[in-house]
Amino acid sequence: MTAATLAGLTGAALIGLGLYGLLLHPNPLRKIVGFNLLGSGVFLVFGIIARKGAAAGFPADPVPQALVITGIVIAFSATALAVALLLRLFAVGGSITLRPDPATEHEDRSDA
Repeated sequence: MTAATLAGLTGAALIGLGLYGLLLHPNPLRKIVGFNLLGSGVFLVFGIIARKGAAAGFPADPVPQALVITGIVIAFSATALAVALLLRLFAVGGSITLRPDPATEHEDRSDA
């Protein structure tokens, strides 16, 4: 097993773990971590695909590297914004979970 294959499998595992955390955990902080794992896996797989193309004899293309670096910067700023919003939610409500509106919840129960 080559290093590129191992890195590709690691990227696929990160994508799987990220999807698991993003879809199945209700906690918003765990969703942020799952989103970051998913993004890291995608960046790793994309970089390995670009490296495999260069190893196959194609001329080196700097565009995939530039896209991965740009994606990392955008993912970092999106994570910072999400954490800031989560901290604001905690400061205002005292909890990081979103509670349903009591008036809406009461209306839903009376209809049933």
